[in-house]
Amino acid sequence: MKFGIDRLLEEPSLRRELQGKRVALLAHPASVTPDLTHSLDALAAAGVKLTAAFGPQHGLRGDKQDNMVESPTFNDPAHGIPVFSLYGEVRRPTDEMMQPFDVLLVDLQDLGCRIYTFITTLRYVLEAAAKHGKSVWVLDRANPAGRPIEGLRLRAGWESFVGAGPLPMRHGLTLGELAHWFVRTLKLNVDYRVIEMQGWQPEAAPGYGWPLGERTWVNPSPNAPNLWMARAYAGTVMLEGTTLSEGRGTTRPLELFGAPDIDANKVLSEMRSLAPQWLKGCRLRPCYFEPTFHKHVGKLCSGLQIHVEDPSYDHQAFLPWRLQTLAFKAIRRLHPDYPLWRDFHYEYEKDRLAIDIINGGPQLREWVDDAQSTPADLDAIAQPDEKSWAEERKDFLIYR
Repeated sequence: MKFGIDRLLEEPSLRRELQGKRVALLAHPASVTPDLTHSLDALAAAGVKLTAAFGPQHGLRGDKQDNMVESPTFNDPAHGIPVFSLYGEVRRPTDEMMQPFDVLLVDLQDLGCRIYTFITTLRYVLEAAAKHGKSVWVLDRANPAGRPIEGLRLRAGWESFVGAGPLPMRHGLTLGELAHWFVRTLKLNVDYRVIEMQGWQPEAAPGYGWPLGERTWVNPSPNAPNLWMARAYAGTVMLEGTTLSEGRGTTRPLELFGAPDIDANKVLSEMRSLAPQWLKGCRLRPCYFEPTFHKHVGKLCSGLQIHVEDPSYDHQAFLPWRLQTLAFKAIRRLHPDYPLWRDFHYEYEKDRLAIDIINGGPQLREWVDDAQSTPADLDAIAQPDEKSWAEERKDFLIYR
């Protein structure tokens, strides 16, 4: 199959439309061609007139390991152009940043989860382009989480840098399709286009969204090391709002979770007792791990690893958001006073709990903390959101 960057480099008719134009690129470490050349270098070699570049969270080349660590603006030594940081002093392009180019190419590998900040950066550059009369081309890439939908839609008033709009946690769109959605729902008057992929098959095994065996996985952010993490991420990302380790500081971040003061076997038993239907499509393995940095650094944690890499994986049955929510509920039932929710500044938000920012509202936390609530109660909240999104997104699907 071909991604958008592949088609732009291979098809002279597309590149001709850029002749005489000043071009900028928004990219990150996974913005590479099939031979693993970074898109910035490949575009320059193809004769595209690059006059600027932009780096999202973690940087153009991937220089920052953790969340909430800002990247500076700098001059690219190889190409002699400014590389503007959209995760530093600002997160929206300034008027000055919009001046050096006519067309902005967006080549970002997404993970298919609302909280992944590249989605918000896409919204911000589309809005800036509309304001300044610039063109935006989204060079589309595969959504490795595929088409399934899961989770609560972000509530009005809960927008943030990890919540760009009323999407569910797992939205099932590509970045190009999200661009269509943003332009339509925000009523943006912007000149934009999507350079579509060719041959993307989101329902095809074994990748179910990612061309497994055909395309090399490159981390789009430092703790997104493989496809398995991408599959689990719509659930495990919620761990960032808790005191539990999400495996940062291990070799399998965001595929496992735990803490020194829980018994993973008891947690798993409680999960199976509460809602075994939410644990389908994967294997859960009790394990021990010791983070080398981040939460519980240097402490032995009892935890669970989510395995979605073997033949037992069922793409349609796997429910990462519900699975992780169920783990929270199990811990709360076993330890009613457990200090589960992390109270700290999260992605530039100071006055709201991180778990609520992540979920786009307090509903999930309230369900976990309510001693009387049942899995059916959470389904009653989430299923209408999932059904409404499934209907709405039909208008924005490029690849059917």
